Amino acid sequence: MKKNSLIIIFIFLIIPLFPQNHKTPSLIPYPTEIHLNKGYFVLSKNTQIINEDKNLFEHEKALLKSILESVTKDIKPASNQNNIIRIQYSTLVDNDEGYTLNILPEEISIGAKTSAGVFYAIQTIRQLILLQSQTNDIVKLPALNIIDKPAFEWRGNMIDVSRHFFSIEYLKKHIDRLAFYKMNKLHLHLTDDQGWRIEIKKYPELTQQGAWRTFNGQDSACIKKSEENIDFQIDPRYITTNNGKETYGGFFTQDEIKDLIAYAQERHIEIIPEIDMPGHMMAAINIYPDLTDSDYKGWGKIFSTPLCACKEDTYIFVENVLSEIMELFPSKYIHIGADEVDKTTWENSELCKKLTERENIKTLNEIQSYFVHRVHDYVKSKNKIVIGWDEVLEGGINEDITIMYWRGWESNAPLKAVTNGNEVIMSPTNPLYFDYLPDRSSLRTVYNMNVVYDNIPPDKAYLIKGAQANLWTEMVPTESRSEFQMFPRITALAERVWTNKDLFEDYSNRLTDHYPIMDQMNIKYRLPDLKGFALESVYIGETEFDVKSPLKNMNIHYTTNGSIPSKNSPILTKPLKISEPSTLKFALFSPNSAKGDIYTVNYKKTTYAKPVKIDTKALQTGLTCDFFNQPVDKTTKIKGDPDKRFIVNNLLVPAEAKVPTFGLKFDGYINVPETGIYSFYFTCDDSGILYIADRLVVDNEGPHSPVEKSGQVALEKGLHKFHLDFVEGGGGYTLYMQYSLNNGEVKDIPNSWFVH
Repeated sequence: MKKNSLIIIFIFLIIPLFPQNHKTPSLIPYPTEIHLNKGYFVLSKNTQIINEDKNLFEHEKALLKSILESVTKDIKPASNQNNIIRIQYSTLVDNDEGYTLNILPEEISIGAKTSAGVFYAIQTIRQLILLQSQTNDIVKLPALNIIDKPAFEWRGNMIDVSRHFFSIEYLKKHIDRLAFYKMNKLHLHLTDDQGWRIEIKKYPELTQQGAWRTFNGQDSACIKKSEENIDFQIDPRYITTNNGKETYGGFFTQDEIKDLIAYAQERHIEIIPEIDMPGHMMAAINIYPDLTDSDYKGWGKIFSTPLCACKEDTYIFVENVLSEIMELFPSKYIHIGADEVDKTTWENSELCKKLTERENIKTLNEIQSYFVHRVHDYVKSKNKIVIGWDEVLEGGINEDITIMYWRGWESNAPLKAVTNGNEVIMSPTNPLYFDYLPDRSSLRTVYNMNVVYDNIPPDKAYLIKGAQANLWTEMVPTESRSEFQMFPRITALAERVWTNKDLFEDYSNRLTDHYPIMDQMNIKYRLPDLKGFALESVYIGETEFDVKSPLKNMNIHYTTNGSIPSKNSPILTKPLKISEPSTLKFALFSPNSAKGDIYTVNYKKTTYAKPVKIDTKALQTGLTCDFFNQPVDKTTKIKGDPDKRFIVNNLLVPAEAKVPTFGLKFDGYINVPETGIYSFYFTCDDSGILYIADRLVVDNEGPHSPVEKSGQVALEKGLHKFHLDFVEGGGGYTLYMQYSLNNGEVKDIPNSWFVH
């Protein structure tokens, strides 16, 4: 395939977003430095592109030419030599992906030291074009000067194609979108218990059999959800009938992967393959049961039976598979997973008993380390670098293995890794597991994450290579659902790893200008959140329900009969009067039928809760926080007496409570300053329940990833009983709550409101 034929994906319609007055353009990620000048550069059919370093930047010149052709219809040699775009090698750029972009009324100049730098300058020009208005085939680019480079070299995204499969065509579209936002790594999780997705010529059964399965529990859960949301429908392209049974699956041939890699390379994106081992291998073990040393092959309490790390035949299989993978993928990285290994089968293996004696191995973790070392040595012999999930730290590892940190509850893992000299890629569960449901706080949480944790010594910070968002697809069966989960969150991460500045409010304003661009790209993104209501609402006498669309040309459709809203449902054009218990369902819809979250608001009649009468002189500031060191996943499972009691100023997880699973019970009073209907917005991971004035306000019971639930309570001015139960089941330690009064501005709850 010729390179020029691949460039057509960059052609988009120009849409009027900007008025003609000169303002700072809404670029994402925001440049390192940007300075506005007077005037505009006018693109026309006479604009000429000059590449002063033909040996370096010819592909990028062709790319830019195709973008301009989509705007000006035709590129002709300039009769006016002042109307030119000049691409040139620059020794002033100090970063391989950095660039300078100088736009003057008569000339645009791009400076970079590599083709990647020129490519990213062109992505900036693409955004400037899409953010401008078009009149009579002329596009005005604002005169400005940009000096730009990424803060981190690893700007990544992982897609799990094992649990649910995606096509090569979709991955190409996703690569285009990643490149548009200056991301540079695509990590493909190619194998797992649920499916083997990459052709291995030495073991054809891996895809002939291992790429297919009968519907599992996750498929069934998706099918159930699809009754209300078509995004959860199992993609019919990957359903077939084998031996009279309906099966789901698919795989990539090596030729398809070569084509995908070439496509990504032209867009300066490195594709990193993952073959997860020794755990998460049931797709292979079901075909080759001798890869284990156990009579039982299946699921343990949590994880599946792993490869036998003590069996020589295992390493023959692993090396044969990795040999083909390393020959196929030019990436210098090979991800071997090594996470969530159920080691109990090794404990009872005679082969492992012999290995531990021979190698002086004392623990099961050291057997895991032995496996990782052997695989690492083989990969290193092929001049590749091993990446492993952070469990590889257990038992000890070489310093030349790259750690991908994911277990958010193991907050010291990055420090442990850099202390050992290992490079680290940050992808903690909270906030970078994009299979976790997005909510009102997701963009802020992603944008404000610290890529380099505060406990990393300054002289080790260089070992933090960057960050990556992961999309696990157990509950993501379609490409549209994948886009909903990732966009626009991926833009927040893109700016964090490229710009790495605290510009969230400004980013939020700029993002508004990118929704129409995503429409042009046909991305089924998650629409902006709707605000000004609580899911469990109350009224006294009667009230009004009113929500405004956050974007132009987008409507809120609603129902009052319990049915799911569609574009055919009524449009909310004026406030709805509520005078009896009601259930409203509503969602935001874009012109291209992208749909936001479906909200369900339940209204019930209530009365104002009376304040408690208590001697305020006996009260102290803060709340009591009882800590239960118990392995629980729901608040109803917290039992017995607390292990410790803390006094906290507000709702937060005490630093002393950082163990994998635990429960907290907060008690005291909340002192509200005026009478009204109070809304509380409660986000937690994994479980929580809020009571105020002995009334259930928010039921956010789990287990689940970080999810916001909201509820209302009518309170008279004064003190009211406050009780909140919280459970951390192993993960993010997310506990966060805000309030609003009479559906007004959402604010943090002041410390001064809490007493006990």
